[in-house]
Amino acid sequence: MKRLLALALSTLSLSALAETAIDAHKLYQQHCASCHGAQRTGGMGPALLPESLARLRPAEARKTIAEGRAATQMPAFKEQLQPADIEALSKLIYEPVRPTPSWSEVDIQASRIQHADARKLPHKPVWSADPMNLFVVVEGGDHHVSLVDGDRFEPIHRFPTRYALHGGPKFSPDGRFVFFGSRDGWISKYDLWNLKLVAEVRAGLNMRNVAVSSDGRWVIAANYLPHNIVLFDSDLKLVQSHATRAGVESSRVSAAYDAAPRQSFVVALKDLPELWEISYSGKKLAAPRRIALEEPLDDFFFDPAYRHALGASRPQGNGEARAQVVDLDAGRKVANLPIAGMPHLGSGITFDYQGRRVLASPNLKDGAIDVIDLGSWQTVKTIPTPGPGFFMRSHEKTPYAWVDSMMAPKAKDRLSIIDKRTLEVVAEVREPGKTLAHIEFTKDGRFALASVWEMDGALVVFDAATFKEVKRLPMSKPVGKYNLFNKITRSEGTSH
Repeated sequence: MKRLLALALSTLSLSALAETAIDAHKLYQQHCASCHGAQRTGGMGPALLPESLARLRPAEARKTIAEGRAATQMPAFKEQLQPADIEALSKLIYEPVRPTPSWSEVDIQASRIQHADARKLPHKPVWSADPMNLFVVVEGGDHHVSLVDGDRFEPIHRFPTRYALHGGPKFSPDGRFVFFGSRDGWISKYDLWNLKLVAEVRAGLNMRNVAVSSDGRWVIAANYLPHNIVLFDSDLKLVQSHATRAGVESSRVSAAYDAAPRQSFVVALKDLPELWEISYSGKKLAAPRRIALEEPLDDFFFDPAYRHALGASRPQGNGEARAQVVDLDAGRKVANLPIAGMPHLGSGITFDYQGRRVLASPNLKDGAIDVIDLGSWQTVKTIPTPGPGFFMRSHEKTPYAWVDSMMAPKAKDRLSIIDKRTLEVVAEVREPGKTLAHIEFTKDGRFALASVWEMDGALVVFDAATFKEVKRLPMSKPVGKYNLFNKITRSEGTSH
């Protein structure tokens, strides 16, 4: 009788566990799959697999599900889900997916699609506008891109894109081609002059960003899943891939950027304390040069000479983010950056202030702009803002820098304008009740374009000297806009 009772209880326990697992899967498909993928391999949101969560403790996972995550599109679910539901979901994401998702070089090569032969297309724009003052506007609301004439502020063309573009488009040196990267690993090459999609390839299952070499020969993809970097030629044909490993440990890739003056790609690893540099100065790509760090970097920024990489790591638990300066020539850390909170160095800008070069960086946690002397690495000033912001932009031909407070619920509708000569906030523009963010300037710096980050959003053109609205173009959540000239000339006021 005791054996029968024990067997019955055991069966009930197994049944309860199975039921809990089924409930977790149902909850995941209902609340999470649209962003993180049906198989948890990522989409708009990152992959939710044990391999991708090495630095996320279970307690932090539960907190993230309940409260959302700053500086991302991850919402809070504590009003929709019970604590037991959140617990079940947090356990599910640490369970392996069987079979383990993989994406090999064979998969990459098989995924490549040739849409058009660019060599047979006209070698000049089929539209009439200054090709160097073109804006590429990513509309996240319905996954389209609009091309906008930066002189007349009129649309030239609009076309569909892959789901959830991320990391900003990158351009060929002549401005003819643009390369887009999507969260789910697709790289798309588009001919801006002929308004045609040229080629596509899937570099991975969950991708952070892409970069294009300054000579236009190479494209690199930074992957969260698999843990690797993948390199292509300009036709998006696979050249090589490198697993981001150190011994038995592997890492997601935080970001890969082009360091044009160095003729190299610089890569940060998210889970391992290393920077990689891959030279393309010769006929072939060099093997990665690995620089050991004290801790991993989530994102980074170059000084104007591209000798130093300035990076920050995400805080763990209730700790503060830590920022550091890495001398790429010497191959070692040379300084700590005195920046509190959660600096978004990848969106920083540099400019001259009182005879010295400084870096200004927005902060994802605090309402503050930290201004750092690039000679001494010391704080020049901390400028208060209405709330945490994501983007900061300027231009070498304007005395003003613009910064948003989009991470602050009560201040997301305003842009603060800072005088670079005095380091004081001198004005603000508002879009009451809406999210206003991501400034980009025209080629000559005379106009500043902002995004109303709403489904029924808009591209708003401001006079950069008077801060008055000039024109407004309706758009579907224009998450980012990129001026071709500013990007390929590495303007001091935009991200590189």
